[in-house]
Amino acid sequence: MHGQAITQDGAELFWTARGEGPALLLIAGQASTHRGWLPLVPHLVAERRVVLFDHRGVGQSTMGDADRFTTRSFARDAVAVLDAAGVASADVYGHSMGGRVAQWMAIDRPERVDRLVLAGSTGGDRFGPARDPDVNRVLSSGDPAQMAPLFFTESFRERHPEAVAGFFARDAGIRARRAHFDASRRHDAWDELHRISSPTLVIHGSDDPVTPVESARLLAARIPDAVLDVVPGQRHCPHLESAEARARVDAFLAHPS
Repeated sequence: MHGQAITQDGAELFWTARGEGPALLLIAGQASTHRGWLPLVPHLVAERRVVLFDHRGVGQSTMGDADRFTTRSFARDAVAVLDAAGVASADVYGHSMGGRVAQWMAIDRPERVDRLVLAGSTGGDRFGPARDPDVNRVLSSGDPAQMAPLFFTESFRERHPEAVAGFFARDAGIRARRAHFDASRRHDAWDELHRISSPTLVIHGSDDPVTPVESARLLAARIPDAVLDVVPGQRHCPHLESAEARARVDAFLAHPS
């Protein structure tokens, strides 16, 4: 099942849903399409209806108004996707910038968020250690070959090249990529994280060079009763790479809200 969600400013957001059962909304990272989640979907659809979508300006979704490129506006986009898919509320699972978007969903529309999973995310750049300048240089290159070691371990890259390639299939023009970068950089939810009432799991790789693990510790400390899970040896994508991370997320989502 798939369709288009129409936002208030007229942007058309591509979404697709697979499986049956309780709804789970997956939110991709900065300028990424839903395809980055696809290696994980067969595991998730065993017991769930999984809803995925392309952010505005990315993949099969249109740009809409330029002033709607903020993480808070992206959260409104995600709610529009739930509306289009006929979902009243869902567990929400966001990675990286997708986790920043998910924070605003839980803050602004708590009735739409059952349980919340934040993978490789942060409340914003105002707190926590600064990213290594060399990492910024690699990320700004846009070269998947350079970026992949920041996101996945060497063994995973060797065993699953198709998953790595799918994750880096950005499918967005330069205007959209810059707008997504600016939206992610400007994100700052620190002062409102205490408003999150959804049960929350913060999951993070211990060796993440993109978002240092201290940011995850600060994030979990600001969200009431959040559970922090640091996965040893993982980089920026433990949710895709680590069987241990998948098991921890499964166990968290299995509990009723």
